[in-house]
Formats: sequence, C-alpha cells, structure tokens
Amino acid sequence: MKKSIYFIVVAAVALCLSAVSCNKYLDQAPDGKITLEDVWGDYDKTMYYLHTCYANLPTKSTQYFFWTRGPVNWCDDSWDADDLDVDWAASRKLYDGNASASSHPVWDVGGTVENSYWTKYFSSIRACAMFIKYADPAVVGSEYDRWIAEARLLRAYYYTELLSWFGCALPIIDEPYTYTDDFSEVKRASYYEVVQFIMSECDKAIGCSTLPWRITTSGEARRMCKALAWAIKSRMILFAASPLYNEGQNYWNEAYTVTKQAMTELEAKGFKLYDKLNIPGTWGSENAHLPNEYAQIYNEYFNNSQAWSESPADMETIFQLTNGAWDLANVDGIGAICGYKTGTCPSQELVDAYETIDGQPVLNLAKPYNDEQHLKPNYNTANTLYDPQNPYANRDPRFYATVYYNGSKRFCTWGTDATANSFENAGQAAGWRGSRTIATWARWEKGGEIHEQCEGIMGWNINGRTFTRTGYYERKFLHPNSDHLSLTLSGADHKDYRFAEILLNFAEAALESGHEDEARQATNRVRARVGMPAIPSSVSGNDLRLRIRNERRVEFALEGNRYFDIRRWTNPDGDLSATDHWVTAAYITCHVDANNKVTGYTYDRHVIKERQCYTNKYLKVAIPLSEVNNMLAVTGENWQNPGW
Repeated sequence: MKKSIYFIVVAAVALCLSAVSCNKYLDQAPDGKITLEDVWGDYDKTMYYLHTCYANLPTKSTQYFFWTRGPVNWCDDSWDADDLDVDWAASRKLYDGNASASSHPVWDVGGTVENSYWTKYFSSIRACAMFIKYADPAVVGSEYDRWIAEARLLRAYYYTELLSWFGCALPIIDEPYTYTDDFSEVKRASYYEVVQFIMSECDKAIGCSTLPWRITTSGEARRMCKALAWAIKSRMILFAASPLYNEGQNYWNEAYTVTKQAMTELEAKGFKLYDKLNIPGTWGSENAHLPNEYAQIYNEYFNNSQAWSESPADMETIFQLTNGAWDLANVDGIGAICGYKTGTCPSQELVDAYETIDGQPVLNLAKPYNDEQHLKPNYNTANTLYDPQNPYANRDPRFYATVYYNGSKRFCTWGTDATANSFENAGQAAGWRGSRTIATWARWEKGGEIHEQCEGIMGWNINGRTFTRTGYYERKFLHPNSDHLSLTLSGADHKDYRFAEILLNFAEAALESGHEDEARQATNRVRARVGMPAIPSSVSGNDLRLRIRNERRVEFALEGNRYFDIRRWTNPDGDLSATDHWVTAAYITCHVDANNKVTGYTYDRHVIKERQCYTNKYLKVAIPLSEVNNMLAVTGENWQNPGW
C-alpha cells in the first residue's frame, strides 16, 4: 500500500507517522487503500484534504484545561480558582513551577483541544505545504486559487501560534519534507525571517482575487479571509520588533508601515470599533446592572458572536474561533450561580490598571508598587478621584463590564442558598430570582469583634471552588441573563483578532518609530469608544509608552493578550518578577451593626500565593524534549529554548 501522505517526524517537522495521514474519509476508502495520486486526482478528496489543513485551528477561550482560560490565568491578569481543588492541573503546575521540557503544562494537557502545539501545528503546516504543492488546478477548477490562498493563510496562522508560544527560530517549511530528505540539513530561520515568511504568505493570500475579505455565510464559517491576513501581519511585525524577539535590531519603522497599512485597508473595508448598543432590552436593562451605555456596549460586544452576514452589527471582529463553552455560568463566572466552580478570578493588579473617569491612572505606571509583593500601591498623585476605601467608584466603564467586585450586583435565578452570614443577601434561598449583591469579603466585624470567616459562598477564600481567590469575579464573557436555568446564553465565539488590536498595534509601532501624535490618535480612538478622555499631547516619551501598554491591558483584559504582551516587552535576559511573581487579592472586612445590617467595608490587600513561573525561562515555552532530542541526533544542534 502506497501511503505517500504519511511522513517522518523529525523535530520541527516531527510527528509520528500515524498522526499525519489523511483524514478519516481518506483512510476509509472502499478498498482500504489510497495513493496520493488518488487524492489529487479527485475534486472531493482534494477538498477533504484542505479540510485537514483546518483541523488544528485552536479554540482558545475556556478550552485550555477543564474550562479554564489558560494564558489569562498564567499571567497577572487573573488567578485560576481551581488551583487548589485541581492541584494536578495546568495552572497549579505553573504556579508551583512544575514544568519541564518533557512535560510542560502549556502543551502537555489531556482532555482538551488546546494541547500539543508543537506537534499539531507542524502537522498542519506540512499538510498546508502538501496541499499547495500537489493540489491540481485542472481538478479543482475555479476554486483552485482560493483554496491555495486558504492553505497559505492557514500555514501563516499556525506559524504565528508557534512563534507566540515558543518564541524561537523555526524551520520554514515551504516545500513538504519526504522520506528521502536529508534531515541533517534542516535549518532554522530567525524569528524575524519566519515573520517575513508569514507576511509573504499573507500577501499572497491578499493578492488572490477569489479570497473574500470576510466570511458572510454560516456555511463558510471560520474559513480564511483577507481581513485575517492583514490582522496577522499587524500582530506579527509588532512581535518581531519587540525587545524579546528583535535580536538587537530595530524593526519599528517597518512595523509602523505594516500596521498602518493594515489599519487603513481594514477600515476601508468597513471594519470599525463596536460602538452602538444593539440589544438595549438586555444590556440596557436595569437588571443588567451595567452603569452606563459605554459599559453596556462593551459587555454586549463580548457576549455575542459575530453574525455571518453581509452587514453584521459587529464589524470589529476580524476572526472568531469556535464557541469556547456554552455553560460559562457554571464553570467560569460566579460559583454561587450554579454552586459548582468559579474559574477565572481577575487580579487586584488588573483592577488597579483601570483609570478613573477623568483619564488619570490610579497608580504610578512607571512604578506601580512600592514593594515586591504589590501590597503597597504607589498611587498616582495627580489622581484626585480615586479613594482606596471606595475603590470601585468613578472607574473606566470597561471595569464595570469586565469585573464583578464587592458590592456589585447580578440579577439571575440563583442555584444556591445565601448562607447565614451572607448579610447582603439574607434569606435568599436556592431558586430565588432577583438581584444578589456580590459579596467578596474575607472577614466580618461586629461590635469591635473580628470574625475570620468569609461570606459563605462568594467571599474570598483559598479553599473551595465557588469562592473567589482574588476578591473579584469575571464578568466580561458572562451573559447578563445566564444562570443555572439558562446556561446556553453564555459562551460567545472567541474573538481571536479584532479591530481594537489593529489600532493599538499601530499605536505602539507609531510611538516606537517616532510618530507620537499618530500613536495618541489611534489610542484615543479606542478610549473614545468607552467614553474615556483622550490622552493629552503633554503625555509623551516613556510616559506615553506606559499609557499605551496600560491601554492594551485594559482593552484586552482576560482575552489572553496580556500573557504574550508582557513577554515580548521583556528583554531576553530579563524575567517576569515585576508582573507574575506576586499576584494579589482584595482583602475586605465587612462591618455590620447589631441587627446584622452592613454598615460599610474596609479594603486591604492580600498575597494569594507566591508564583514560581516568573523566571527567565518562562519567557518562552519549552520545546518538547523528544523533539529536541530528535533534532540533536540528526543535526547536532540543540534547539531547546533557554533554561529548559
């Protein structure tokens, strides 16, 4: 039996023989045998082979492990509330520094689609190379150019994911490897050279007259499009210019040109920020508990998938992945809704990043904390609105759309009883439908006596899966009407690329290449969408850099971008001690009177636990040891990332 579709795995192209055959359709041919010529000689089989090129597109969102958000919880954005109850899972292993080249929590995760990145993505890269080389235009006909463009763009996408996670030199697989190739000659291109290859693939896809700008019908959902090509170019040239990856070279002028062109081209095709409330009956409702229209618009955007339509309400989303989880109220929100688990808990550091409504940062961005553990905030002396004992007043509307905090409210049908010491929600039994106050305090005081006891199901606690680890709960992706009776209302498609990123990519590149006015203008467009004041022209130089970086943190909060941003901004010999070593929680005391009525709260800070995933080697993910050993044996070169 001639199995030309099988290939040898060696390091960067290394995969086991059985893992990279045709899809099941091909393996189940009537006579049990199929040749490569059979595939390329048949329209349907060629089409199915293209389908295999799509097979390893990620899902992201909550698919990293057991309904967790992976990189969101692996940086200073948040803490995974499963860290103690599921102490063998990815987050806990990373927090403990329990990672190695033979078993790294980022990719050595079972039971989820988000794993084995090195193997899966190189498998798909080779499949794309095979398709580009062997697909026959005489067989495919009028769809040939589009299919080839899709394969090229898929290859660019997979390389983008590999560079993001592993951050190292990679071999460029333009031609597929075969049995007879001399693998000792496999060479790695530099990070920048791989980015150039990615962009050239994107350019070829953009130049295809039959590749659509965006997908407008559900039958073609998640197929490659020109808009994605521009988005990939915008992201990856920014990465190539960043300190961790630029190898001492200055690519900022190129980044400025590419990101500006991407912004211009996308905007010309109708892409724009989502700036209109389209479902006021839900997000504008009193029961949504969103304080203003800006917060309503922002939360509405993240809780609805982009429609496959000629004229969707959402023209911000450039590329969306599949639905991450249909039951977020049960697994990634407020544990007390359904009584199961909380999931992602926004950090105190993230909350500190939200400015007050006058456009002033709460902390001094150049030195946010006066101690290593982040327990002593270094407040911005120019900020007159922030009160540490009334910390959630007068904040950026995105804060209210993203985070549930102590004293905020949620309306739903609650699947749990309010406990005896739930003073804010006394008497609310399971099944009660109404607005419950989010009570995240850690202890309570009555008559001068302190009771070291948290609110019984929602409070700050280091044990138990319904509790918050940080004093906060995630709100950004939780539909306002979702509860234990209406789980299917949550879980919009993950917005993998969106126009706000294009604007902030350009802002960063413009700043670093000396175009400060353009950098401010692009940043201010993102801020204006949520009613935040423009960054004034008096803010320049490093102060403007800090503001743009903080804007990225707030705009992309809990989406996964922060994990990659703080790494690419770090020098190759640096570490993540300033961001990821210590992550803190709000430590709140609830004060009640003789009748158990709440009279106020006292706010402090508390270290959750010392993280060990902050040292230099965690800037890049370890390449699987088996792959490194393969290439060491064949080429004599050690491909492993530093420290692993």
